[in-house]
Amino acid sequence: MTDPTRSFIGQQMQIAIATFRSGWQVLRLRGPSKITFWFIALLIGIAAGFVALFFRKAINALQAKFYGTDDVQYLHSFITDLPWMWVVLIPTLGGLVVGLILHYFTKDARSRSVADVILGAALHDGRVETRAGVASAFASLITLSTGGSSGREGPVVHIAGVIATWVSRRINADGITGRDLLGCAVAAAVSASFNAPIAGALFALEVVLRHFAVHAFAPIVIASVAGTVINRIEFGGMTEFVLPSYGDVQFYVELPAFLLLGLTCGLVAVALMRAVFWADDFGNFVQDRTKLPRWLRPAIAGAMLGVLALWFPHIIGVGYETTSLALTGELALHEATTFAVLKVIAVAVTLGGRMGGGVFSPSLMIGALTGLAFGLIATGVMPEVSGSTSLYALAGMGAVAAAVLGAPISTTLIVFELTGDWQTGLAVMVAVSMSTALSSRIVDRSFFLTQIERRGVHLAAGPQAYLLSTFVVSKIMRNPDDPHAASEERCWEMVDEGTYIDASGTLEVAMPIFEQSGAEFIPVVTLSADAPPEMLGALFQVDALRAYNRALAATAAEEHS
Repeated sequence: MTDPTRSFIGQQMQIAIATFRSGWQVLRLRGPSKITFWFIALLIGIAAGFVALFFRKAINALQAKFYGTDDVQYLHSFITDLPWMWVVLIPTLGGLVVGLILHYFTKDARSRSVADVILGAALHDGRVETRAGVASAFASLITLSTGGSSGREGPVVHIAGVIATWVSRRINADGITGRDLLGCAVAAAVSASFNAPIAGALFALEVVLRHFAVHAFAPIVIASVAGTVINRIEFGGMTEFVLPSYGDVQFYVELPAFLLLGLTCGLVAVALMRAVFWADDFGNFVQDRTKLPRWLRPAIAGAMLGVLALWFPHIIGVGYETTSLALTGELALHEATTFAVLKVIAVAVTLGGRMGGGVFSPSLMIGALTGLAFGLIATGVMPEVSGSTSLYALAGMGAVAAAVLGAPISTTLIVFELTGDWQTGLAVMVAVSMSTALSSRIVDRSFFLTQIERRGVHLAAGPQAYLLSTFVVSKIMRNPDDPHAASEERCWEMVDEGTYIDASGTLEVAMPIFEQSGAEFIPVVTLSADAPPEMLGALFQVDALRAYNRALAATAAEEHS
């Protein structure tokens, strides 16, 4: 190679490096362009897809190691041959490890899941907790590997959110971009977990972002497809469940039965959600009264699961074997009802015991069992006009899951993609619509939004309710040196009258004070137990309303762009 050639190549490499550095700075400071954003969405989809794949394979590998079986799909059948001490000991020790992980790596010893991702999208510009998220993923991995009765989608969705958060911070993404990246990660994680690209994309839009804005659709679909490709490279195009053929049965005359099934599944979904919340409250009560170390709580829950599994091993793990038996109609009526009730108890113990995991897979199992039990009764009462009991199990699976997730669209599609059966859509849609309509009036729309409501954030009511909590008073108030500041003398008079607000308060606290007092402004003070209040300024109602209206307008613009 001649010297001029080397010089030319060197110059071109320097130009390429300079261009890359310049592009990276633009990306960091100004955010990505549309094409660049789609490329980032693809990379996030691939990363989230691999995370979901590794998480699934890690669960299978650890289950095989702990329980000594080669086929974890038939785990509960194998457990019946294990020594009883081993059946109890595995989830107990698993719970102990989970408790220690959450104790040392999270502030509240609580595993993060889908509800935290929804909160991150709504309140934190598409960011989630990274340290707690990684710890929760490891904790949930141990839980699901040692017999915890929950699902893998919750931790997978959150760890995907951690990936999106890392990218958003690196490129200095604004709120809209950060939320879109979060949606991309969630879509890829769901699609890679269940080989369901359509449902993965719609889940991210319907459940996490909670809007169907056009600007978010393309990158989320790209990421969802990327996640599905990762899944199919490993597992092929096979569906999670294989259903029997329904033949040429005309089930249109059975639509009233599917309406009743939907209502029944709605009540079952409410019972599942209420059981989890009751177990969590009861666990908090016992923990407070007995001064139980928080790291020991998951171990006690694991011991309870182990004892229950001695007689009913079907409650161990995700439960795909039992779900398959229900979908193929291989369970009797008493078995379906018993397993459904026990699975609700097991899920409540797992999640109430702070062991971690998701609620989607258990809701599929409980729904399939509920649908099968309903179908056995319906076909027994009117056998001459009844179709297959498996069709009721399929519709029940979708109906309970949709009510729990508060996502009728994506759940209907994910049932089709999990089973590969698109011919029974009418029955599934009827059951799903009735179950979600009923359950959403009893709880705060879904399991996740009810979780958030229990934390004091009114996300289910819409942006007009929760946006107030995003504005801290100290950021909006007028300082004493402001040309239009309030009279300090009048401020102190109002403090003496009891009309004031702490600087750390939010507009959610301030607006009712304005409503009750009729005042034009509220004094803002710092409150301390061992010192008199210090006057910082005043919050004017007009400033509060202006900030609130701007936030509402920005939210509406994002949702309709």
